[in-house]
Amino acid sequence: MKVTAKLRYLRIAPRKVRLVADLIRGKRVSEALTLLGFLPKRATTSLIKLLKQAIANAKNNFQLAESNLYIYKIFVDEGPKLKRWRPRARGQALEIQKKTSHITLILNEIEKKPRKIKKVRKVEKAKKIKKVPKMKKPPKEGKPPTGRAKLRPELETPKPKIERGIRRIFRRKAF
Repeated sequence: MKVTAKLRYLRIAPRKVRLVADLIRGKRVSEALTLLGFLPKRATTSLIKLLKQAIANAKNNFQLAESNLYIYKIFVDEGPKLKRWRPRARGQALEIQKKTSHITLILNEIEKKPRKIKKVRKVEKAKKIKKVPKMKKPPKEGKPPTGRAKLRPELETPKPKIERGIRRIFRRKAF
């Protein structure tokens, strides 16, 4: 069962909150609370409160155990911007946007799938027969190798190294 909690008009820019929200997405509730407790971001305190609120909703409204909950979805939307003005040179004014964010957190219960019992067939013990590996025929002399056969390394000639860029222009010449 999905449990929803929302936090609206948080006075932190959404892209800063998304950094923290991305870290806890898909984690168990207990693991997410521990992780948020050690992060040095300002948005963590608000997310901890929101997560505790969602856990309380799950316990009281739906009688779900905290140990079976995980963060199903968390997304951060942009809220309204508060517009302020700052004086600049030669009588100009510069707009400052104080951004807000809306956070939606959805918890879900971990569903344990019943284990399927695999049917085991009894197999009769077969007689073990040793297989003799097939011998490859050596190539006939006088015929060139077919396909993409590699030559012996001592017969291959290395390709000359081509220098590129600035090193090629300013290289020293040996006298």
